[in-house]
Amino acid sequence: MAAERSVYILLTNTGTLFTRMIQGYTRAPYNHASISFNRELSELYSFGRKNPNNPLNGGFVREDIQTGTFSKYPNTTCVLYELHISDREAEKMKRVLQVFIRKDNKYIYNILGVIGIALKEPIEFSNSYFCSQFVAEILERSGIKLWNKLPALVTPDDFRQSERLHLIYEGKLNEYDPEKI
Repeated sequence: MAAERSVYILLTNTGTLFTRMIQGYTRAPYNHASISFNRELSELYSFGRKNPNNPLNGGFVREDIQTGTFSKYPNTTCVLYELHISDREAEKMKRVLQVFIRKDNKYIYNILGVIGIALKEPIEFSNSYFCSQFVAEILERSGIKLWNKLPALVTPDDFRQSERLHLIYEGKLNEYDPEKI
């Protein structure tokens, strides 16, 4: 049997105007998804604001729960899930992620894709993702298929509904302590 590892899916709600607009449509408690390769969330990746002060400049980002956008919103709520994966799946995920890291400036935020979810029609462009589409894409390209839908139709709430993900924390993001999990 292959060795087991874990990857972590963090869903957040910063309470920004953009997330409140999305929440008004989705009625879901969390509207942003990120992926991490460790419980401390020090390797946290997503598609979102490149600059905390400019919501219009979005793309591939390495997030930090202590600084950046999350630090501007101290009341950010979150839920953290653990997904058990094989060593082979973990290596595939890291290879896929390296492509994003190497070409990070080529990627933009797929705002039209967010609208596509409302229309139930995938709207995809090369080098353009929204947060949950990116996380689903990383998983799918690594051979992990949690749903029977395209990554361009995956919402943060789909992660909450997945039976393969195990809840390990829910609460305020700035109160998250990996030592207490």
